Amino acid sequence: MTYASPVFAHAAPKALHRLQVIQNKFCRAATDAHWCVRNSILHRDLELPTVSKYMKDTSKRFFDIAGSHPNALLRAAVDYQLPLPTLFIRRPRNVLFDPPDARLASLNDVNDTHD
Repeated sequence: MTYASPVFAHAAPKALHRLQVIQNKFCRAATDAHWCVRNSILHRDLELPTVSKYMKDTSKRFFDIAGSHPNALLRAAVDYQLPLPTLFIRRPRNVLFDPPDARLASLNDVNDTHD
């Protein structure tokens, strides 16, 4: 997931949700948590970010490193202007500026308290 984060960070929300469900199941199985324990509590106790937050953080780190890379071609690929708000062009870096998904906002807030 780390390798493909710049690409997967702007995947469809449904695809990221499916990955999140799998991560939640693994967390629940690893901790042998009861079914009534909330996923946000599991993530908080395990100090584990959500899939969406992890993808965005990894993508941000990638673009920060690529932007200061000595190779001019790589720097040129990273530098671009954001499209006009009326255009819907999904490029990997645009995901860093998108508002968070409302469904995962509360879970991301829990993870932000542990950063």
